[in-house]
Amino acid sequence: MTTLDTPPAATATPDGSDLPLWPASTWHMPDGDLSVGGVPLTGIADRFDTPVYLLDEDEVRARCRAYRRAFPDAGVYYAAKAFLSRAMVHWADDEGLGLDVCSAGELRLAVTAGFPPENMVLHGNAKSPHELDTALRLGVGRVVIDSPSEIARLAAALGPDGRQRVMVRVAPGVSAGGHDKIRTGTEDQQFGLAIGDGSAQHAIARVLDRPELELTGLHCHLGSQIASVKPYATAVRRMVGLMARVRDAHGVVLPELNLGGGHAVAYRPGEPALDVGRLARTVLAALADGCAAARLPVPRLLIEPGRAIVGPAGVALYRVLAVKHMGERIFVAVDGGMSDNPRPALYGVRYTPRLVGRLTKAAPRKVTVVGRHCEAGDVLAADTDLPGDVRPGDLLAVPVSGAYHLSMASGYNLVGRPPVVAVAEGRARLLVRRESPADFRSRDVGL
Repeated sequence: MTTLDTPPAATATPDGSDLPLWPASTWHMPDGDLSVGGVPLTGIADRFDTPVYLLDEDEVRARCRAYRRAFPDAGVYYAAKAFLSRAMVHWADDEGLGLDVCSAGELRLAVTAGFPPENMVLHGNAKSPHELDTALRLGVGRVVIDSPSEIARLAAALGPDGRQRVMVRVAPGVSAGGHDKIRTGTEDQQFGLAIGDGSAQHAIARVLDRPELELTGLHCHLGSQIASVKPYATAVRRMVGLMARVRDAHGVVLPELNLGGGHAVAYRPGEPALDVGRLARTVLAALADGCAAARLPVPRLLIEPGRAIVGPAGVALYRVLAVKHMGERIFVAVDGGMSDNPRPALYGVRYTPRLVGRLTKAAPRKVTVVGRHCEAGDVLAADTDLPGDVRPGDLLAVPVSGAYHLSMASGYNLVGRPPVVAVAEGRARLLVRRESPADFRSRDVGL
């Protein structure tokens, strides 16, 4: 939490090793339970059943405010793909954040929840005509152009009397991120337009030739789980260099620069997290220095944090169904898995589950926590420490579960997606209900 200037949690384990992973409101209770937001985790499991996602509202709001403090003059846009619900829309709006959306579904949910569309950015590498039409109809603030075909498509949809603010997404040739599958700043993947082969410059020229499109600036997103500030400083220098070339070639000074998000959080003790204060100091200094050298006015900065706001505010709760000894290995099977958290299977992400709800003196043992699905890759936590007497019926809590869980959840094996419960000031309320068998049946309309 220290990277976002939030207060430390109370002791969450006997040795405190996982202390930084939990929301700041976490308390260790005498009976072995934990409370988050003043609500015992066993009470959440009993009331809402398991699996269940928990979100600490105050933690989310505190992280929003930390970004506003670190970047007081920038536009901070919450990346909705990390997690989106009507409550999250209101929290972001209350705390002065914009929204970064990447589909018509995210856009419509936010608008129907009352979020002003002019404070949204729509991006994505493959926007459908329907999504572009929806964005124009609802009045989204900025559309990020990610391919040359979107230029003509947008202009045609607007017509001769239309006007839309746009940005061009650039691939700055910076490799950063926690895994190859979440690195998006290089020139050999599907996002943005490359500087090296002239694609970005060509797209910018085409946009400037369209009177329907108002180019407000450039956009880039380097990837996810970036723990170092150095890639961002490199990206700033390259983006400012491109902005200078746009000025020299077209006489246009672009007023905005969007650096995307990708700020790392720690999922296990000892893992690095991006220090947001240091990021702000580094980026703002690099931007000022680069613009001074290029004789450009400093553009307004935009950033798009998602995981770093909602990830550490979330906890997933599972009930143990079986404990199985297979040779030298111990498998602890729970009532969820890759349908509610596919990230370990996709990226090899490792989590830190913890037994809650009872005291034990049993020594820890290495176990592999697995899900209930018909896949050998359905592993939630490999070679993790749990008490040696873990047994069916026990409750496991997994911190840092607020981002890319519900938003990436599936209906695999027709197991319904879990509910989302918000906690604050000793109260728990349902935000998103559990997906039911009736939901699956209602979608199946053919015989």
